[in-house]
Amino acid sequence: MTTGTDMNKPILEVEHLSMKFGGLVAIGDLSFQAKRGEITALIGPNGAGKTTVFNCITGFYKPTEGMIRLNGRNGNEFLLERMPDFRITAKAKVARTFQNIRLFSGMTLLENLLVAQHNKLMRASGFTLLGLFGIGGYHSASAQSIELAKFWLEKADLIDRADDPAGDLPYGAQRRLEIARAMCTEPDLLCLDEPAAGLNPKESLALNTLLNDIKDNSGTSILLIEHDMSVVMQISDHVVVLEYGRKISDGNPETVRADPKVIAAYLGVDDEEVETVLTEVGDEQVIHELDAEPDPEHGPSASSSLMAGPISDTIGHSNGHGELVRVTPGASKAEQVEKQAAKAAAAPSAAPAMKKAPSPKPAAKSATAKAAPAAKPAAPARQPKAASVKAAAKPSDEPKKLSNTLSAPRGGVPDQLTQIKGIGPVNQRKLNEHGIFHFDQIAAWKKADVAAAEAYLAFDGRIAREDWVGQAKTLAKAAAKAAKSGGRK
Repeated sequence: MTTGTDMNKPILEVEHLSMKFGGLVAIGDLSFQAKRGEITALIGPNGAGKTTVFNCITGFYKPTEGMIRLNGRNGNEFLLERMPDFRITAKAKVARTFQNIRLFSGMTLLENLLVAQHNKLMRASGFTLLGLFGIGGYHSASAQSIELAKFWLEKADLIDRADDPAGDLPYGAQRRLEIARAMCTEPDLLCLDEPAAGLNPKESLALNTLLNDIKDNSGTSILLIEHDMSVVMQISDHVVVLEYGRKISDGNPETVRADPKVIAAYLGVDDEEVETVLTEVGDEQVIHELDAEPDPEHGPSASSSLMAGPISDTIGHSNGHGELVRVTPGASKAEQVEKQAAKAAAAPSAAPAMKKAPSPKPAAKSATAKAAPAAKPAAPARQPKAASVKAAAKPSDEPKKLSNTLSAPRGGVPDQLTQIKGIGPVNQRKLNEHGIFHFDQIAAWKKADVAAAEAYLAFDGRIAREDWVGQAKTLAKAAAKAAKSGGRK
């Protein structure tokens, strides 16, 4: 039985999740929570990274960085990113469905639901031998499995067709059967990938009824990906919105539906409306992320891009480690609009100055010469903004406060800092550039050093959360021990 404290914990906590495929950042620093006993919807335009998040949660992908914690009903905690996929289903009790229906079409509905219970049936059968002779608890386990299958067929309104082949069902009924099969694994968390895709309004209503029944009566929490906004807004308690692998909104359905960032992501805007909408959308960082384009080595060419401006202005090419670097300020559509406005404002102020100076007089020439430089500052008027953007994006100067930096690695050979969980090739390079080459340097960090490093790497509490210092101490001891044993030889 779950304690009161456990019930207050979210069923799922995703912290700083990143998933990279070569130079493509599919998920970038994503954090969200799914509350126990609720339906949490993960929405966003096509290609936003929603299914990639599901694949990381269910073990099909191992994330590049980040933590995925599941809090079970019995108080157990599971770090899903460290578990193989089959244990995530068996131990952590996470079940999922896919965008494409994956039923055994030649089996009956009842047989499909019994297949989902094969783990407990195999254990009860002594892995086949006891089951052949009907010895032990196999008879009882088999009867219980059939009862559970019938229970979920009734919930899915499919009991009348229990003995029909699954392939004979209409599309909407197959969707419900797939969910019923997942529920036969008795999951704590049910992950549904676009369950309403292709359903007509009547089938969508039947799906809503089934999902609300699961939420209210089974104790299973639901995380779903969905494009059908009528389904999302009717049944979801909490909505998380992704675009280009980053979270742009998070809250209840009413809040998310009115969020200008979500409206811009789904509907887009005309060129004339760019300035207004991007001002409503928010800060420079969000604008840069919305304007990001793929690296030409890993995505469409410049001619096929849907974004304005050349690719070289929007995203740097992959570095030597195959990782994508940040979007440059020049990619902001809002800044482009401001530049045009600044030019338009500068042109009228220069024109009167030229008119006031009669051309025949030499004195007037000097006056115009002075007037022109006076008008020129209007052109670089955007300089303070650019400077402020650079200043805002420059926490990279902070690590100068690190207390134990070196000008070069000892012996000319740095340690492989990527052995510390949370340090990738890019972060290793950044630390090396700032004089951190060895495990013992990180092991000796104090609070001030950790704060300086987090400011430089643009992390928020991650170094402490992933215990870089503790990991570094362990690795430093192992390295010292290996060096001593090598010296004896």
